[in-house]
Amino acid sequence: MYTHSLHRRAISKNEINDLPRKTYTGPIHVIDSDTKMCAAAQSLVSEKILGFDTETRPAFKKGESYPPSLIQLAAGDRAYIFQLRHIKSYDPIASILNDKKVLKAGIAVDDDIKKLNDLFSLGPSGFVELAEMAHRAGIKNAGVRGLAALLFGFRISKQTKCSRWDAPTLASEQIVYAATDAWICRELYFALNGILHGKTHT
Repeated sequence: MYTHSLHRRAISKNEINDLPRKTYTGPIHVIDSDTKMCAAAQSLVSEKILGFDTETRPAFKKGESYPPSLIQLAAGDRAYIFQLRHIKSYDPIASILNDKKVLKAGIAVDDDIKKLNDLFSLGPSGFVELAEMAHRAGIKNAGVRGLAALLFGFRISKQTKCSRWDAPTLASEQIVYAATDAWICRELYFALNGILHGKTHT
């Protein structure tokens, strides 16, 4: 039986699977043009903390690889999904990602930065690695699913992870999945920051 407590430092897969599933339910903006990209970037430039993630078409053959298909950014009251295949100029999103005053919190951010650098120049400015924060807090679970379960008492589904993220039009379940990953990263940042500094985020 799972008991939610900030004093716990690990949770098992079986315990996670027993938890209720939760997804992001706020407004989601799918950015599939340069015009929408510019508007989204302008609305994000004043944000202090963003949840960050990317999605890439899965590769199943040896030597097969693909560039990132999506960039997801979550603010406090909305989430953005940038469909990179529909965007010609990456400058507006690159400007946000390179802005050290806008913190971008995610898991395995170094891998994401490396992959995105194949598309546009991206420095490690303002990125926060949640796994490193969890390690400093003495938490053994370092992935999004484990951290969400341990800190919030709910389960994030990973069923849609291996789907065609480069599809011209995303399915509704893909949109919700992608937004959820970015949203939960932002929430985890506040929770872990609270643990490390002895306070809670409301």
